[in-house]
Parts: sequence; structure tokens; C-alpha cells
Amino acid sequence: MSDEENAARTKPGTITRLSSGALSGLLAGCAALAVAELVAAAVRPQAGPVVAVGGAAIDRTPVAVKDWAIRNFGTDDKLVLQLGILAVLALFALALGVFAVRHRRTGAAGVVVFGVIGAAAATSRPDSTSVTDALPSVLGALAGGGLLYLLIGRLPAPPRGAAREPGQGWDRRRFVLAATVAAAASAGAGAVGRALNGAGGQEAVTSRRNIDLPPPASRAPAVPRGAQVRVAGVSPFITPNADFYRVDTALVVPKVDATAWRLRVHGDGVPRERTLTFDDLLRRELIERDITLTCVSNEVGGPYVGNARWIGVRLADLLEECGVRPPSQGGPADQLVARSVDGMTIGTPVEDVMDGRDAMLAVGMNGEPLPFDHGFPVRMLVPGLYGYVSACKWIEDIELTTFDAYDAYWVKRDWAREAPIKTQSRIDTPKPFARPKAGAVMVAGVAWAQHRGIDKVEVRVDDGPWQAAALAAEDTRDTWRQWSYAWQATEGGHTLTVRATDRTGEVQTEKRTRTVPDGAGGWHSVVVTVE
Repeated sequence: MSDEENAARTKPGTITRLSSGALSGLLAGCAALAVAELVAAAVRPQAGPVVAVGGAAIDRTPVAVKDWAIRNFGTDDKLVLQLGILAVLALFALALGVFAVRHRRTGAAGVVVFGVIGAAAATSRPDSTSVTDALPSVLGALAGGGLLYLLIGRLPAPPRGAAREPGQGWDRRRFVLAATVAAAASAGAGAVGRALNGAGGQEAVTSRRNIDLPPPASRAPAVPRGAQVRVAGVSPFITPNADFYRVDTALVVPKVDATAWRLRVHGDGVPRERTLTFDDLLRRELIERDITLTCVSNEVGGPYVGNARWIGVRLADLLEECGVRPPSQGGPADQLVARSVDGMTIGTPVEDVMDGRDAMLAVGMNGEPLPFDHGFPVRMLVPGLYGYVSACKWIEDIELTTFDAYDAYWVKRDWAREAPIKTQSRIDTPKPFARPKAGAVMVAGVAWAQHRGIDKVEVRVDDGPWQAAALAAEDTRDTWRQWSYAWQATEGGHTLTVRATDRTGEVQTEKRTRTVPDGAGGWHSVVVTVE
């Protein structure tokens, strides 16, 4: 037989073996993840390999990359990350399957190596408290490696001259049957794991459903008439819970049972340590306040700012009962470190918490218990500070310490220790590249300078003079303020720019800066074409 005939006969067999090997690798990867998810239901959802590796990736991602992800994907950044991890795992699984065609044992061992990586990621997470967090990745990898070894053993024999391991006979029917059973078992294990993980948070869901928030002792004043400008396209004055921005590092939103939740207050200058339950908080005097929150990742003109009506306990009152004194009164601690159930740490200046502003441990948002996405059962918030130094969600621990002694999560990643919110304004309408008709066009938006208040907003058309905008009624200095400007638009392209002035007389800076290290700066502008 000629060499050409041999090659023609060999090539289809090789392609069959390699493609079947790739399929085997993919099935093994799916089985590993399905078993891992099933085991994670018995351990805890955060110990699953995708979540653990994703969390480790977030912790080690450069700030510039995180900033880019938030800017481009918004609140979908976590979904994109998880899909990216799954895509990478799928590619490696395919490659391992192809490799295992000739190196069966080594290929199967490669799956186990990935399990070790997942186990290391799970046990290194800040919220990991037990070596059992390694079990989902390890057991999933063993299952995947075993399946790959089994499936490769049912592939056709290698071409003449290639290494052949015992038991490598070809039975197409047996291979298809084994692959089908493996796929079905993986799908079943994954479905059961997801169901059990969902059921694991049922206690938390039930505890939230059973909460009846007491009426606050200090109610927020009614939002004044005229706080919402009557211009289509402007953000609502009170942001609905479903529309409120969410920026955090949690790939799995913690589901905390309020009946089991505890908060510990301790540290330097805390002579009377306290541990409180959720009911302890509800029995305290509650306050209700309208407060605008802003994320430090918000670019100029960005969407990561929202205003809500919060109900909670004055944090300063609780600290004073524990014997805490601010630095201005001789207290030894200048930093309050809030810890979340997922291991996040937020560092806040003690002086700002205790200077009279409405810093609180919030239990309610817009008339209902906190949503899980926004920190149920309890979160912290401090008006006037960016969220990364004030707004710890799912809080479970408050430690008094110093900035010199401890750097919180974001400070370790080159963000500033202290971060008062900068004076900012945004044009909500018209939208960028809009094509309004010539004549009267309403330009409107929001401005904010929490805990200082907005005193003036001005609008400029192209390079013309600044013109005063009409300010909507002010709720409080801790909320944003809406504004509007009646523009007599002429045909052609125009650039609309806005700037705000706060109550201290500080004018919003023209200089453009990025979000790192303490929030973006600059004027917001939109380009429109008037027809």
C-alpha cells in the first residue's frame, strides 16, 4: 500500500480520536464543575471553584482593569468575569482532552491540578474559615479526572507506531453511551447543586419576609414639592430599589439569616465591647433619612449614584455607648474598620462618623427591609463619603483601630484612605448625540455634594458664557439636587457643559481626573445636533 493510501486511511482515524478526545475533555470539565457545585451546596456556595477563582481574580486584578470593567460592563461585570472563567476552563478542558489521547494518565492528572488551584483559591479567600472550602474543587477535579481517564480508554487505538496503553480499544457504541451518561449525570448533579444552593438561602429569605420594620422615632421630612423637575429624561428624585446601582466584589450575593446575624463592636478605645443581634437594633431608636450614595468608580456623568430613603440606627450613638471617643476628644482610634460576611473590609474616619452627620447602620431602604443586593440584613452608610470608605454591606464586625495600623481592602489597592465625595453634576437630558429640534430645549440633570449641599448649577453652550440653571427644591444637603435650563437651541452641532458650586463655595473643577485614587473630577458635557 502506498504512503498516500496509508495517510488517507490514517487521517480520518486521527481526526476521530482527537475530536473525541476534545469532547471527552469538555465532558470531564463539565462533570468537575457539576460535582463541585453539588459539594459546595453542602459546604457553602462561596467555596465553589468558579466563585472562588473569580473572587481571587478580582482581588488580584489591577485597579485600572477593574475600573475599565466597571466602566464598560457596569453591574454586569461579575457575570462577564464568570463567563470568562468558564470560557477559559472550557478551552483548557478541550486541550487536556486532546492531550490525553496520547497521554491518558497525564491528561487526567491535569484535571486534578486545576482542582488544586481552585482549592487554593477557595481557602485563601478572606471569608474562608475552614479547610473544607477546598472540598468542592478537590472532589470535583477527582470526578472530572476519573471521567476523562474512563472516556479516553474507549477511544480507537492510536496509529501504528504511536504509544498504546492497555485497554485502549475502540467501541464507538460504548464511547457514545459513556459520554451520554456522563453528560446526563453532570447536568443532573449541576441542577441538584443549584437547587440546594438556592434552598440554602431560604432561611435568609424567610427572615427578611418576616421583618416588620418599626416606625422610626425620627422621621425624614417629606420630600419638598418641586424637588423633582418636570422634565422628561431626568432621573427620579428617589431611586427605586430595583434601579439602585450595585458595585461590589461579591460574585455570590450573601444570603444572611437575620435571626442568626450578629454584629461585634470592639477594638482600640472600646472599653465596653458589644455584640448585637438584629432584634437589638430594631429595639433601638431608629432614624429615617434621605441620603444620596455615590460610588468612587463613577466616571464624570456616570450612573453610579442614587438617592434613597434609609432607616437605621445612629452609628455614633452606638459607638458612644461602647465608650468610643473621636480623635478630636482624645480617642486613640482614628479609623473604623467595618467587615462584611464575605470578608470585605471598609475603613472609615472615626471623626466623620461621630461629627454629627447621620451615619447609620441601615436596616431599611425605601420603606422595606434592605434588599439582599444592598446589604441585608444590615449595612453601614456615612453621608458625604464615597462608598468604598463608608458603605459596608452585609456588615458583621466593627473594629476601632488606626490608619497607620491597618489598610482596608481598597486602600491596599492604591485608593485613598479618606475620600469625601467631590462636587459633581450631570446632564441627564438631552442624551449624548441627541437630535433635538431648533427652539426651546430643556437641559436638565442632577448635581451632588453630599453633606455640603448644592448652591448653584451653571450651563454653558459651546464656548459661550456660563448661564445659571434653575435649581429644584432642596431636600437636604445629603441628597442630590435637580436642575434645569431652558435653552433656545439653534441649528447645528453644539456642546452642552454643566458645572456645580457647593455651599462651601467650591466650584466643580474643570480638570479631568480618573476615578483612582479618590474619585473622578471634571465637567460633564454632551454633544448634540440641533435640526
